[in-house]
Formats: sequence, structure tokens, C-alpha cells
Amino acid sequence: MQEPKPSFSLRKIALAAFGPSLLFGVGEGAMYPVLALSARDLGASAAWAGFIVALVGIGSLLANLPAAALAARFGERSAMVGASVFSLLGLAFCLLAHEPWLFGIGVLMIGMASAVFMLARQTYLVEAVPLTMRARAMSTLGGAMRIGLFFGPFIAAAFIHALGLDGAYWAAALAILGAGLLSLAIPDLPGDRKQRASSRHVAMSGMMRRHARVLITLGLASALVSALRACRQIVIPLWADHIGLDATTTALIYGFMGGVDMLLFYPAGKVMDVRGRLWVALPSMLIMSTSLMLIPLTHGFATLMAVSMILGLGNGIGSGIIMTIGADASPNEGRTQFLGIWRVISDLGGGGGPLLLSAITAALSLAAGILAIGGLGYVAAYMFWRWLPRRVTA
Repeated sequence: MQEPKPSFSLRKIALAAFGPSLLFGVGEGAMYPVLALSARDLGASAAWAGFIVALVGIGSLLANLPAAALAARFGERSAMVGASVFSLLGLAFCLLAHEPWLFGIGVLMIGMASAVFMLARQTYLVEAVPLTMRARAMSTLGGAMRIGLFFGPFIAAAFIHALGLDGAYWAAALAILGAGLLSLAIPDLPGDRKQRASSRHVAMSGMMRRHARVLITLGLASALVSALRACRQIVIPLWADHIGLDATTTALIYGFMGGVDMLLFYPAGKVMDVRGRLWVALPSMLIMSTSLMLIPLTHGFATLMAVSMILGLGNGIGSGIIMTIGADASPNEGRTQFLGIWRVISDLGGGGGPLLLSAITAALSLAAGILAIGGLGYVAAYMFWRWLPRRVTA
């Protein structure tokens, strides 16, 4: 196993590697708790509100491969600045929308922009960080987003109190503007463009054929993880609305859930580095699935808060797991393309999970949809137990 360089420290690359993702996470955290509620206010049914929120994942799915191409051609910094501008345009659509479909366009644009931030940073970290610290680096990248998701709802709650639901989108705009300005100020990290250029001509179809087994097994399991994560962002506000909680209270519940989530990312990464990936993947899925299945039993602020914090615990210990497993499986040649494909598969879960939730909610009930999504986590737990390597070697 490759040993870390004595002089290596995540702190040396923290601002450039994690700063833009942190601020973008604040923006997403500010608006996630109210996306479904805004759609409802515009006349969308509960099922259509779920579909509109699913457009975040769909947008990310559509943008993963173009994001890799843009970053390779124009450089990572330019790609992230462009994504910030694009996301701000999406927020303008959300603020000006008078119909659900126009609001959905804005949500889709924001999802597309988010793909650029995560893919750009993940590719670099795989190359820059020693294998024995890889999970900590990936979990810290995920943790930067989680820190943003933690603070975002609290900021949103203050803006909502002053400006109504639109306040959440103004808070998001300020954070994403900051992410764009920071991206503009920092240089591309050394060697990043060179690495992408060396794999630019690797054929995507050949990559998929050579790595079909890992993409079908661990890739599909990662897609199920994404489905649970995406649905939790919809389930909490919709169920809170269902039991009569207001938008400010919903944002606070979401924020406390993010707080538990945020605190665990680095310990989770260290466990993965020292004990192996399965020690985190398996408990994460079991806890998330069980807590989702408990949500339909909640009936007020206290019970929903308690279950949401357990859900945050399960998600927090799984911080960075999808990116880490993808990085472990990625080849040296064509790494950017492989990670783009990996993100497409995982984002199929991020977009497909909410679509499944929306469909079951329309056909049966919101509670039935939540239970179905919770069941997917048990499937993912089995797949990780079956196919995830116990140890990773260089």
C-alpha cells in the first residue's frame, strides 16, 4: 500500500480544494428545505413538487460528462466560475417564476451547475492525495458540502422570516456568488490540467466495457445511496408540511439534521482509511433505511426532529463513500472519464429516487413512497456486503 508523503497535509490544499464546494453547499442548503414548498405555492401537487425537486439530481446527471469536457478544455477555475453564473441565472428563474414549469427550469439549472463543482474537485484529489488518506480527502470534500448544508438552512430561516419563501433564494444567491468569486481568485491546482489532458482521448465506450462489472455492481449500489440521499431532501419538508409544520420550523429541522451529518465526515473518512470502506458503507445504509421507514410514524416537531437526526447520523457516517469507492475503482488512464461515468450512474439514483417517490406518492400515498425508498437502502447494504472489497491496495 502506498505510504503518505511526510510533508503532505490536507490543510495545504484546503482553500482551493474545498472552499468553492463549501460555499456552493451553503447555497444549496439554503434552498433545499423550501424547494418543494415553493412548488406547492405555485400550484404544484405533492407529486409534482417531488418531481420538481428531482430536477436537481436530473440536472446533475445531464451535466456530468459535459462538466468533465468543459473543465478539460477551459480549466477547472473557468468551469467553476461559469457554473456559478449559470446557477445564479437558475436562481433568477426560481425567484421570477409564476408557474411550476418555469420554477422547474431554474431548479434544473442549479442541479447542472452543482455537477461541475464536485467533479472538478474530485478528479484533482484522486491525484493529489496519497491512497492511505484518500477516504479522508473525499469525506472532507463531502463534508465541505455538508457544512454548507448545515449553515444554509439556518441562514435561510432568517431570510425567510424577513422576506418570505423568496428569502431562501436570495440567501442562496449570495452564497453562490461567493463561490464564484472564490473560484475566480484561486489558481488551478498544480498538475490538474496536465492529468486531465493526458486522458482526454480515452474512448468513453471502451471505458465502460473494460469496467462493466464494477459499474454494474458497486456503481448501482452507489446509485441507490444517491437515491436515499436525494429523497431525504424531499421527504423532510413534504412530511413536515403533511403534519402541519411551517416553513421556518421545517428549515430548523433540516438544519439540525445537517448538524449531525456535518460532525461525522472526518471520523468516517479515517475509519474507511484504517478499517476499510465496508465499515462505513454498511452501517450508513442500515441506519438511513431504518430512519426513513420511521418517518411516517412521526406526528409532530419533536418526533420528526428525532428521526431526522438519526437520518443525519446515517448520512454523516457515509460522507464521501460514493466518491471514495469511485476513486478506488478508477484507472490511472482515463480517470476523468471514468469518474464522469461514475457520477452519471450515481446521479441516476439521485434523479431516479425522487421520481420513484413522486410516482408512488401519486399512486398510493406519501407514506408509501417513503417506505419504498427506505427499502432501497437495505438492497444497497446487501450489494456493498457482497461486492465491496474489504481492503484497498494501490
